[in-house]
Amino acid sequence: MECLNHRHTLPTALLGATLLVIASCGGSDSTTTVQVVPSATPQTHTNVLTFHNDIQRTGQNLTETVLTPANVNSSSFGKLFSVSVDGKVDAQPLYVSQLNMPGQGSRAVTYVATEHDSVYALDAANGAFFWRATLLGAGESPSDDRGCGQVTPEIGITATPVIDLGAGPHGTIYLLAMSQDTAGGYHHRLHALDITTGQEEFGAPLEIAAAVPGSGDNSGNGQVVFDARQYKSRPGLLLLNGVVYTGWGSHCDIRPYTGWLMAYDRLTLQQVGVFNFAPNGSEAALWNSGGGIAGDPATGRVFVSVSNGTFDTRLDNQGFPSRDDFGNAFVRLNLLNGRFVAEDYWTMNNTVSESSQDEDLGSGGVLLLPDLTNATGQVVQLGTGAGKDGMLYVFNRGNMGKFNSQGNTTIYQYLPGALGGPVFATPAWFNGTVYYGAVGDRIRAFPVSAAIVQGQPASATSNFFAYPGVTPAISANGTGDAILWAVENANPAVLHAYDATNLANELYNSAQAGAGRDDFGPGNKFITPTVADGRVIVGGTANVTVFGPVSGPSLTRLRRTNRHLRGLS
Repeated sequence: MECLNHRHTLPTALLGATLLVIASCGGSDSTTTVQVVPSATPQTHTNVLTFHNDIQRTGQNLTETVLTPANVNSSSFGKLFSVSVDGKVDAQPLYVSQLNMPGQGSRAVTYVATEHDSVYALDAANGAFFWRATLLGAGESPSDDRGCGQVTPEIGITATPVIDLGAGPHGTIYLLAMSQDTAGGYHHRLHALDITTGQEEFGAPLEIAAAVPGSGDNSGNGQVVFDARQYKSRPGLLLLNGVVYTGWGSHCDIRPYTGWLMAYDRLTLQQVGVFNFAPNGSEAALWNSGGGIAGDPATGRVFVSVSNGTFDTRLDNQGFPSRDDFGNAFVRLNLLNGRFVAEDYWTMNNTVSESSQDEDLGSGGVLLLPDLTNATGQVVQLGTGAGKDGMLYVFNRGNMGKFNSQGNTTIYQYLPGALGGPVFATPAWFNGTVYYGAVGDRIRAFPVSAAIVQGQPASATSNFFAYPGVTPAISANGTGDAILWAVENANPAVLHAYDATNLANELYNSAQAGAGRDDFGPGNKFITPTVADGRVIVGGTANVTVFGPVSGPSLTRLRRTNRHLRGLS
């Protein structure tokens, strides 16, 4: 579990320019070439502990003082280093700005999880390994892809973990890992690792198991049972009020399966709640293209976007599905005394038709907007999401609207035609604007005025993004120096930076420098960049790459020095 770092000392003239790190970890070595930005660069000490920066899933970092529209360009910004890892990085990398690592002082640490069931703690300044942990049991391997190309060739850690700096003696990272044993059995386990050592805490790992009353898929004797082989966990984990929330979806809609939301105490790992979205039907999964389960910190409510599946168009006298099947809907849930309560929901009037055509709402993630004031002075709490039908939806979190077979008049806003394609991403929020990146579309910036999302974008990128579109991230210093970051799923992948106040103004992309200087490998679906303290951290198919301000000797000199250092190794 522990890794040894061997560093070559540089000549004095090159200090602050390059560093070669050979990291021995788990029996294998990886070599990383590093451009080090001088330590005089100001640091803002911002943590990214969960998917898209916060539990509302806004994607914004408002304390970024290093990266500005003035210095993010191909002359002064670029790839600093890449670190090879042992599998695909589908989960968003997380980041702790100032962490006291044993024997090494305060460090900025990046956490990377792979589909090979490994977790890495890396020095964010130079890529050196602090530790690596495998989450496989004895004799186990990561799961095969279950005959489905959505996560392939292996399935290990798919969902973005969550970090709790107040759990355990040093802080804890919670992760879900899938594996298979030599007898052909499949396992999902909840892990809780000390962020300074990678050691398990609180009696972890915990085997995931669940059952609820019902007659739906995979039921018997009046119980619907969670079958590990039929599921993967893709939605980013949520930590809210001491509870870790996890969501579950299928492999390529291969039945039998239903959608699950499960909750665990952060310190005991005891399961404190289970909800099934189609207990008397089928499908209705949570996957959201990796988007995190959204939480309202003020009320403790949880909001999800459910995928295609059974919805009961026959309603009870409260307007809820008569058999408790919530396929293809936005749902608000509350965890009360060990039981989830579905307090409210909304689905479109043609929800059954959409589900039958696999046009699921749940392909996109949910964004909870900050409190807004409408034209009459009332405070309104809104959320937004979109799915495969390409419609932009805005719901009132306090009165979502339920189901109306006659039309979509019960939802707060319904904006057909606002987007140019289906959505496999989570939108972002910054300073009165919602940003969407649909498939085959430009990224569009929709202004919000008097608590109304405008139907026409104020600006859009000049370039289009192929499948799966893009989940943008925003860095800014308060309301100034705002940059929108996006990763294009191409070969090689491309990191883009735009002026967030005018998306037509592209500041930088990783193809501009030429000669492959900033290449970071082929694209990976649903990549979400992590931006903090002057660094942009991007997961890839077999690596993690850090971008930032570049300075010091010319790239030619750096390459010559790196070749020399490799000879020394």
